Amino acid sequence: MRAWWGRWADCPSCALALALLATPAAAVQPDEMLADPGLEARAREISRDIRCPVCQGETIDDSSAPISRDLRLIIRERLVAGDTDAEVVDYIVARYGEFVLFNPRAEGSNLILWLAGPALLLAAIAVAVAAQRRRILPEEQLTQAEEARLTEILKD
Repeated sequence: MRAWWGRWADCPSCALALALLATPAAAVQPDEMLADPGLEARAREISRDIRCPVCQGETIDDSSAPISRDLRLIIRERLVAGDTDAEVVDYIVARYGEFVLFNPRAEGSNLILWLAGPALLLAAIAVAVAAQRRRILPEEQLTQAEEARLTEILKD
């Protein structure tokens, strides 16, 4: 008699159904969603760029932490109040700091981080070019007189 999981292996559509069930679900609860689909779409767009302060590797839409729920509700409240997307993000950053942004702004001290990658790339290219220019050139051929002298020295 085969084990119960053996039957699942013989059924590709069943295996596909199980794989689809294993995908992560968004943590946004139905009671959080806005009735206006346009505002809800804006809220989701903003939430994709906000990091969960607890989970740190997930967006607030994917996180089920209580702080993420609070942030989702704050975003929706601000949108209903008439704030623009930038004003909502500024409000969140003012309360929680730049850390909550998945893509930090290229200003202030973050500018160093934004410019470090290109600067290191340019430095690496400069080092490669300098090393290429310094490469050892093949030796020139000896003259007949030099070869004769070398042969004499090696005989001794």
